[in-house]
Amino acid sequence: MTDSAEKLREEVRRRYAEAARSVSEKGGKACCGDEKAASDGFGAASYSAGERDELPDAATLASLGCGNPIAVADLNEGETVLDLGSGGGIDVILSARRVGETGRAFGLDMTDEMLALAQRNAKQAGVSNAIFLKGVIEQIPLPAESVDVVISNCVINLSTDKPAVLMEMARVLKPGGRIGIADVIAEDRLSPAARGERGSYSGCIAGALSRSEYEQGLVAAGFEQISVEFTHEVEDGMHSSIVKAARAEQARPVAKPLPLTGNRSKGTCCG
Repeated sequence: MTDSAEKLREEVRRRYAEAARSVSEKGGKACCGDEKAASDGFGAASYSAGERDELPDAATLASLGCGNPIAVADLNEGETVLDLGSGGGIDVILSARRVGETGRAFGLDMTDEMLALAQRNAKQAGVSNAIFLKGVIEQIPLPAESVDVVISNCVINLSTDKPAVLMEMARVLKPGGRIGIADVIAEDRLSPAARGERGSYSGCIAGALSRSEYEQGLVAAGFEQISVEFTHEVEDGMHSSIVKAARAEQARPVAKPLPLTGNRSKGTCCG
């Protein structure tokens, strides 16, 4: 990893840790992105009142996402789900309840403070089939073909190696497995520099892929049935979006990953 990429990862890690401490120690709400983005559909507002009622207060306060991947993941009893960048555990807890006692919900996060908060939230919620793992989303610590569904909520845009994330999702999914992802995605008309002008990297804006970049990256990683849907605009030409796709049933040669790097400008906070 280059020095600039490592610095960005450490900035994101530090801000996530601060967000977790804000909730755990002060009972405050975690920060999420730039001020304008935070007012345009980020956080727990993406979930229904019924879903929020299923969660401890600390889980909703720590919600840093830009959508609701649970709403599109179509989870079934007995399935294994993986949440990339699980934060305070909101999507893991909801997933664990939907897959039931015969299923499992994994949460992967790189921040010790968020992992500790998520474990407390799962315990308070009475969820016993939630498993939290420490690691980075570019190197998922799970075996190949071990997961039915991968979800993520406004985290892939924070990666400095997005092709690796998409390839890892395909690796851990079973043949025919699917993804349901909420992310910030740019219109194709915006260059990486233009995205950087609209917000910070760890504010979930500068590092976002364009729609065509996302689609091409998923194809290169071996996905099919790809859908990228804009849900609402958070900055000019930047949208909270839902991404759906399925891993091919039959293994096929994987194309060389595209350099999907976004804009690597310094940022402030998101999740």
